[in-house]
Amino acid sequence: MSAEKGPVIFVDDDEDLLRAATQMLKLASFSPSVFGSAEAALARIDENFDGPVVSDIRMPGMNGLQLFERVKAIDPDIPVVLITGHGDVELAVAAIKDGAYDFISKPYATDRLLATLHRAWEKRQLVLENRRLRDAVVQSAGDMPLIGEGPTMSRLRATLRQIADTDVDVLVEGETGTGKEVVAELLHRWSRRRTKPFVALNCGALPESVIESELFGHEAGAFTGAQKRRIGRIEHSNGGTLFLDEIESMPPALQVKLLRVLETRQITPLGTNENRSIDLRVVSATKADLGDPAARGDFREDLYFRLNVVTLRIPPLRERREDIPILFGHFLERASKRFGRPVPDMSAAVRDRLKSHHWPGNVRELVHFADRVSLGLEEVSAPVAPGRKEEGVSNLPLPEKVSLYEATAIRDALQECGGDVRRTIEFLGVPRKTFYDKLNRYEIDSADYRKNRESSKPS
Repeated sequence: MSAEKGPVIFVDDDEDLLRAATQMLKLASFSPSVFGSAEAALARIDENFDGPVVSDIRMPGMNGLQLFERVKAIDPDIPVVLITGHGDVELAVAAIKDGAYDFISKPYATDRLLATLHRAWEKRQLVLENRRLRDAVVQSAGDMPLIGEGPTMSRLRATLRQIADTDVDVLVEGETGTGKEVVAELLHRWSRRRTKPFVALNCGALPESVIESELFGHEAGAFTGAQKRRIGRIEHSNGGTLFLDEIESMPPALQVKLLRVLETRQITPLGTNENRSIDLRVVSATKADLGDPAARGDFREDLYFRLNVVTLRIPPLRERREDIPILFGHFLERASKRFGRPVPDMSAAVRDRLKSHHWPGNVRELVHFADRVSLGLEEVSAPVAPGRKEEGVSNLPLPEKVSLYEATAIRDALQECGGDVRRTIEFLGVPRKTFYDKLNRYEIDSADYRKNRESSKPS
């Protein structure tokens, strides 16, 4: 027997037919409520009723067409199926044009009625789910962008509020795409440091020869090419928050220097012996389990313990599936606004994918999926895997075609170069700043492609 489908209201003044309908609907896994009059049925119908209504047209008192009009006034999205005699077909067709879901002529085949009710019930579930989604997005607006109604995200938001205005350093753990930078930004935004800079640096995106200067700065003449003084990211974040993403990728030599900064709250830029005091809070992020010596690799244990004053773990989407619909609703609304399109209703195919997909790319993958749904590309709705070409864009406006082509070209180049940013920039022949601007615009993480390269190596 199939899974329980839900309620159906069946209205007819024929008691024998009602008994037969009750048995038929129960065998089909519906939960029938049968009524001998339209007036009695109306008392059970409100805007939250989550099933279809079936009614004979010819009944004493309020007839089926009048019942349909009353139901439509309560909620025009409740499916109403009309049972018609031969002489009522024209009336039923007119009702269809006015919004009735379907009509079935007497004598009707059981299979025909059940097939109609299954489709009507499915449609009603989608309508109610879209409404719940939009309501949840509105109600959660104050918590954006850390959306989630489940206990895990509620605890995470409460913890962030609790520690935001303290000066403790924080280590954020989570898989790629879970929103670690979002957590760092909220810690900054909800703290008294919010009027000072929030400075972010991806330790895995810069070569070792550049990252030291980026972090600590340098004086003019400190090394070949250092023509003028540069304020490093650490000093620039003075009074604010320094966010170090992919901290596990920091070269060992720099780990020693960062440890000293954390312990003394002083920096010494390249080319000078001057120590400069700084007031900052450090939020670092990692996708590795730095508490595990095997996973930690050459990352210094003493630096791990120094960063690990407070550790926050962001669960992957597969561990908080209850939050996926509301997250999707938020991203769909945002994408539709960005593309200048109306927010589409969630289809059955989209709903099924939200429920069944594993979401290995986490929130970032869900964002890309929402973009495609907003563009009407749900048939090719899975985010494009590295190295795969986008399809089905022939009907898009030219700017959207260009954007999709550009994003695909960048993903292909990253795949070809194994996630090596320097090689990818040379491959594409674009300036470094342009490349990073486009990574940010298309929400592409080069680390995903380094991971793909490592996982594809033979064991």
